Amino acid sequence: MSTPSPCSNWPYQDSSGPDWLERERDGCGVGFLARLDGRASHWLLRQALGGLACMEHRGGCGGDRDSGDGAGVLVTIPWPLLKALWPAVAALPDGNIPALGMVFLPRDGEARSTTRRLCEEQAARLGIRSHGWRVAPVDQDVLGPMAAASCPVIEQWLLSIDEGHGDQEALERLLFRCRRRIGAQLGDVLGTEMSRHVSFASLSTRTVVYKGMVRSEVLPVFYRDLQDERFAVPYAVYHRRFSTNTLPRWPLAQPMRLLGHNGEINTLLGNINWSLAAQDGLKQVWGDAASDLHPVVNPAFSDSANLDGMLELMVRSGRPVIESLMTLVPEAFQQQPELEGRQQLQDFHTYWSGIQEAWDGPALLAFTDGRWIGACLDRNGLRPARYCVTRDGLVVMGTETGVVELDEAAIVEKGRLGPGQMLAVDLERGRLLRNWEVKEEAAGRYPYGQWLQLRQQLAPQAWCGEPRFSNLELLQLQTAVGFTAEDLDLIIEDMAGKRKEPTFCMGDDIPLAVLSSKPHLLYDYFKQRFAQVTNPPIDPLREELVMSLAVHLGARGSALWPSAEGARRLDLSSPLLNEAELSQLRASGWSCQHLSTLFPVATGPDGLQKAVEQLCRQAEQAVRRGAEILVFSDRQDGGLGPMDSIIPPLLATGAVHHHLIRAGLRLRASLVVETAQCWTTHHLACLIGYGASAVCPWLTWETTRHWRNHPRTV
Repeated sequence: MSTPSPCSNWPYQDSSGPDWLERERDGCGVGFLARLDGRASHWLLRQALGGLACMEHRGGCGGDRDSGDGAGVLVTIPWPLLKALWPAVAALPDGNIPALGMVFLPRDGEARSTTRRLCEEQAARLGIRSHGWRVAPVDQDVLGPMAAASCPVIEQWLLSIDEGHGDQEALERLLFRCRRRIGAQLGDVLGTEMSRHVSFASLSTRTVVYKGMVRSEVLPVFYRDLQDERFAVPYAVYHRRFSTNTLPRWPLAQPMRLLGHNGEINTLLGNINWSLAAQDGLKQVWGDAASDLHPVVNPAFSDSANLDGMLELMVRSGRPVIESLMTLVPEAFQQQPELEGRQQLQDFHTYWSGIQEAWDGPALLAFTDGRWIGACLDRNGLRPARYCVTRDGLVVMGTETGVVELDEAAIVEKGRLGPGQMLAVDLERGRLLRNWEVKEEAAGRYPYGQWLQLRQQLAPQAWCGEPRFSNLELLQLQTAVGFTAEDLDLIIEDMAGKRKEPTFCMGDDIPLAVLSSKPHLLYDYFKQRFAQVTNPPIDPLREELVMSLAVHLGARGSALWPSAEGARRLDLSSPLLNEAELSQLRASGWSCQHLSTLFPVATGPDGLQKAVEQLCRQAEQAVRRGAEILVFSDRQDGGLGPMDSIIPPLLATGAVHHHLIRAGLRLRASLVVETAQCWTTHHLACLIGYGASAVCPWLTWETTRHWRNHPRTV
């Protein structure tokens, strides 16, 4: 079905758009509009929808060419409109703080009734009143076949709380808990399959999300509320989705509850695991209510949904949205000339770098919590973000310029966000804050510089160049752990001689390890993920300016609440340690526990599993006794004996890492690996990726010493 486009400068009125838009596709379109004076108007909503329509070429469609990957808007709740259309809103008691949920419900009538009942029961247990449900008026005739087949029943849920029970922020926290409690019980009440058809697009006192698996220009036709002239807003975030790593689904359309994301989070798996590891720290802020919030992330969701979930957790825990985004998506703060003289900001990033790992990857994030609205860019600057400000106080930001039609004479400022930069509008004070203004305000809330005096640094140590094993002993050790002649000649000697990673031809014509008839190291079974391989390669200049090898050892502080104790840690300039540095680490005064990864060959095939289980138990006991650094080692005096075997270091690291996560202890200690079975950058990356903070590849160092003292090298 053809529908007129709300994009006023679109030269074609057919919804399919120009021919080139059918051929050319790009990755996600996102933007926002906001008035500094806070004046609400339907004109601003129309402009946002027009900008969204002009982003159609950045979105994806299904095989039917009519079901969009997702499109939506995040706006302030239009209470005047709802009051006119919904008697329950007009009947709200005076002195109550109202809230609105936009809920995707199952098509099955019985399941829908059960879900509503569960929602109301959980709200009542938290002291929140329910005032009824309204079916959102939609036109399903404009949906593509795939979108129509999976379209949920979309209803709005009206709630409130008496002002005597807390302010607006308190109600936001209760709503957050309520939504998480509902989500935790849906599987038991509806069954696993039916529960997947329930999701909250939004549940807030300030904002509401209208989204779906539609093309951009179809959104205001599908949601009839958006066409009503009484729907007036002072700001709006819009998003058109191009699905890359997850299949399109109604709940995964954007904007999410706080942000719209153009990009990919390449570090997602690590972010998810570390977020789950941090769950134990929720009690510090949420007390007995912490269990309501588990799990804090969901591997079944998209990268954008999980990032939004972490941001929401931080905001509902009391951290401002600006500060939270600066922590989750930090700028590059080392070797940055622009940060010279901004010590508070450097201290802020230095403090949080040891507590919260970055959600890294190409990312333009447009966000609002109803108090602030703005945008930030990833530290590599791998997504476009341009903005302008008009004379009458309209701020427009978007992936592309020109999608919102403005009088050129009315524009007083134009600009773009650079790598790691941020732009924000304070909606309560009516102020536009540029990058340094907004960041320095956030960085000045706590004495980070004073706290950082508690940290220590491990000084680099000279590498010992004298061999410790004979040539025969070295060969026996290399053979025992899997070295090949190719590893020695093409990898270790090449790296030692050139001081860089060896370069090979493109392509890999050997069988996958899982299909190979030959024995392989455990590392060979692991490959990079799709998004990590296909994203733009990083050039050496940007790599030097933006990336860092610094790592931190010791217990981690809480990502939800800054404190002096969070700055107590041991900093390393690199995760790669030599033997002298490892010895210094053991003598540094930190509580280190040595755990052997050797086990007897005589125990047979079952011995490996038992050895791993024993290692996990030993690690847990050590952490409970106060160990802050666990050192796994397959080294012993005299090298490996004929009756010794080693737990593969990747298996040992991953097993203990996840065991400590399940025990709620992971953030209390760091893992260091001293191993003979690590000699390529892939090996090192795997160990770091599966939980190690530092690695000492002792046999590689010994091999390098022999190479250095060999007559052909000398």
